[in-house]
Amino acid sequence: MALYALGDLHLSFQSEKRMDRFGKIWRNHEKKIEKNCNKLVDDNDTLVLVGDHSWGKKLPGCQLDLEFIADLPGRKILIRGNHDIFWNPKKTKELNDLYEGRLHFLQNNFYSYGDYALVGTKGYCYEGFDSRQHAQMLVEREAKRLKLSFEAARAEGYEKFIMFLHYPPTEIGEKVSRFTLMAQAYGVEQVIYAHCHGQERFHDSLLGNVNGIKYSLVSGDYLDFKPQRIL
Repeated sequence: MALYALGDLHLSFQSEKRMDRFGKIWRNHEKKIEKNCNKLVDDNDTLVLVGDHSWGKKLPGCQLDLEFIADLPGRKILIRGNHDIFWNPKKTKELNDLYEGRLHFLQNNFYSYGDYALVGTKGYCYEGFDSRQHAQMLVEREAKRLKLSFEAARAEGYEKFIMFLHYPPTEIGEKVSRFTLMAQAYGVEQVIYAHCHGQERFHDSLLGNVNGIKYSLVSGDYLDFKPQRIL
């Protein structure tokens, strides 16, 4: 039994959004995902997919993408990404009911992995696309959602945590953020995130051991679509 993570699948089986325009590493990336997952992940393993699953704007427009994910080996746990417009965070229970036993959507809840609680939310960081005030509002909203995830796990007696975000935990040049402070406060062992694409973005945030916490980037193009083993 192993725990793996991979982010930014950006599937488009029902849309015209082609990812290969962002570089040759994205050429036939769906086949890479399928091949690597089938090679590495067993049915008894857990695969956490760290956001940006589908370009579909509504659930009917991404059903083929979600079926592709559901057919991958192992237990699949999904984090919401900034492009996952199909996923209304207030209706996560409906998604879990719809894909019961096949996909597990992580939002305001948690999932167990041995004696660990897997917690997470989309997160947010300022990237210059909005005002500082608006960015801070989104950070606080996501921090509240993350706290719900932590507290749900604590209520069930969990004391060991692995934290997942779609956005990086810090903005460029930042060493401490709302999310890194939460990770420290709850005694998180690892923080896993995605969202950073292209060679020039791979070092936007924390990597390696920082203040006793291991930070890992698992964006699809960073890993060449090969799931990274977490535990």
